[in-house]
Amino acid sequence: MSVTLDISHKAEGAGDSPAANEAARTGLIGLPRPKLQEALEAAGIPANQTRMRAGQLWTALYHQGLTDFADITTLSKALRDELAKRFTLERPEIVTEQISTDGTRKWLIRLASSDPRAPAPEVEAVYIPEPDRGTLCISSQVGCTLNCTFCHTGTQKLVRNLTAEEIVAQILIARDALGEWPTPKEGRKITNIVLMGMGEPLYNFDNVKDAIDILSDGEGLSISKRRITLSTSGVVPMIEKVGSDIGCMLAISLHAVNDPTRDMLVPLNKKYPIAELLDACRNFPGLSNARRITFEYVMLKGVNDSKEDAKELVRLLKGIPAKINLIPFNAWPGAPYECSDWEEIETFADIVNRAGYASPIRTPRGRDIMAACGQLKSESERLKASLRAAQ
Repeated sequence: MSVTLDISHKAEGAGDSPAANEAARTGLIGLPRPKLQEALEAAGIPANQTRMRAGQLWTALYHQGLTDFADITTLSKALRDELAKRFTLERPEIVTEQISTDGTRKWLIRLASSDPRAPAPEVEAVYIPEPDRGTLCISSQVGCTLNCTFCHTGTQKLVRNLTAEEIVAQILIARDALGEWPTPKEGRKITNIVLMGMGEPLYNFDNVKDAIDILSDGEGLSISKRRITLSTSGVVPMIEKVGSDIGCMLAISLHAVNDPTRDMLVPLNKKYPIAELLDACRNFPGLSNARRITFEYVMLKGVNDSKEDAKELVRLLKGIPAKINLIPFNAWPGAPYECSDWEEIETFADIVNRAGYASPIRTPRGRDIMAACGQLKSESERLKASLRAAQ
């Protein structure tokens, strides 16, 4: 039996208002180290001390998970009081936490809004526990611009990009809920991060890069970039930068083996067709058998699941060190597709496996709480373009 908890509160240590009380104070979560030092220097801390103080705050935020300056005992009380007047360490508001029968957890997170006339935007994050790992799926945008027809998020218009603070806060919230502070060296509950939630990460590149740099910092959250995967629907000009500027793992939301079908499923394909997308994959920096690209392929009955499709997929990926994740379609209200029959999925997987590619069939998780792949969606309303730009 799944459980829904109507929490409607900020994470432990948070204040009363997600917007009004914090408007005058700057959030320190999500600031890269250089920007954190700049903020401290602007607050009056001598330049020759900012590196040390930033390091102390970094440990407090990302190793200990502290949310109150009063608890940072490595700083003097006078300095803690002064920092508390200028800055905040608080998390966004948690609206609900849902727990699936299979242990999957989903959090609906309410973010700050710069427009009092519009509802506060919301995003979802999902934690998937497995025997050998724990994966946290996080969002990079509120809504999405891509309108992929098999994806529930695609039915929600883009509201805005998430800041680096809001991206990082999703893992802080999850670790709060799982009691995973301080950062453990072994036996972690959250071992992997995937940017496969709401939004297209490569349309929010700078904030995503800053967030991943923070997540992978060895003195804080310390999640290896080999355990962080960025999933894109195929923003071809930005793919090289994932390898050269970020250095995390790459996943491609492929889902079809010919342009007409992919045009229908992933409209971005009309701008960046399959041939261009796969050329970018072949030239991905650091690509090797040890750093394979994951290709995600949702199984849609009568659309992309034939034996001929499987054989064409093998032909298309020739020469690319790759893994293919076969994803049984997860239905949502009003969905225009059905999941392929299990026999068809297994036949498809056998063809790909015999060609030498790992092609695991992803076990659906969290379907009962709409937390499975392609099911995430919040009720945030679209903001006017001018207001999105202001945010």
